[in-house]
Amino acid sequence: MFEPRLAIASLSGESDAEWATQVAPHIGCAFLGGIALDSATRDAAREMVDRDRTEFLPDDPIDFIDEQLAALDDADMRAGFNVRSATLEPIAKAAETCANHDALLEINAHCRQEEMCAVGAGQSLLCDGDRLCEQVTTAAGAGADVSVKIRTEVEGVDLPSLARRLADTGADALHVDAMDSEPVVREVAEAAPDAFLVANNGVRDRATAHEYLEYGADAVSVGRPSDNPTVLRRVREAVDEWFAATGGAESRSEVSPDA
Repeated sequence: MFEPRLAIASLSGESDAEWATQVAPHIGCAFLGGIALDSATRDAAREMVDRDRTEFLPDDPIDFIDEQLAALDDADMRAGFNVRSATLEPIAKAAETCANHDALLEINAHCRQEEMCAVGAGQSLLCDGDRLCEQVTTAAGAGADVSVKIRTEVEGVDLPSLARRLADTGADALHVDAMDSEPVVREVAEAAPDAFLVANNGVRDRATAHEYLEYGADAVSVGRPSDNPTVLRRVREAVDEWFAATGGAESRSEVSPDA
C-alpha cells in the first residue's frame, strides 16, 4: 500500500500538496483534503466556513484534486485524497482522477461536523452502512484504490462488523481514528484481516506508534502535528524499528502480537 508505514492525515482546508511536500522525507503517504464534492456538501462546507472552520472550496473540486495530485506525481510518497459527498457521481469522478495519479481515494465517514452530517455525509455514513458501502463500490468501480476514514465511539455503530462489510465491498484500506478507544483497533484488524489498516489518534512517539502496531495496525497516521518534522521523525523511527524487529512483515498476519 505504501512504505514507510507512516501517513499524515487530512486536516480540512490545510492538507494540500505543499503541506505534504514539506515533510515528504519522513512519510510514506499523505492524505490530502478533505474536500466537499457535491452541492450538498459544498453548501455544508460554506456554512462551516461561516463559523470560522477552514475548508477547501475551489470552483471545481475535481480539477483541484487533479492539480494537487499532479504536484505530487514525482514525490517519493503515495498520495491519497479524502473526499466528502452525499451522492455517488462525484465520487466516481474523484476516484477516476485519483486512479490516474496512482493515489488513494479516501471516503470520509469521519467528519462529525453537524452541517456535514445533516446532508448525509461524514460520520452519518457510519450509521448507514448500505450507503457507505455504495460509495466504496462506486470508487472501486472507477479504478481507484479505496480507503475509508472511520472513527470509534459512534453510538449504535458496531465498527468491526462495519469494517468487515467495507472490506468485502472493496475497501483496500481502513483508516481508523481510535478516539479514546484504542483497543478497538485490534477488533477491526481481526474483523477485516485483508484490509490495510491505518491507525490514527494521538500518534506522537515510539510508545503510541507501537501500541497501535501491537493492536494489529499495518501503519499509523499523524494528524495535528503533521507539519512537525520532529514528531514525524520520532514516529518514523518507531515504525521502522517495529517492522525491522518483526522481519519486515508485509501484513499484520505475519506479525506476532507479542513482538
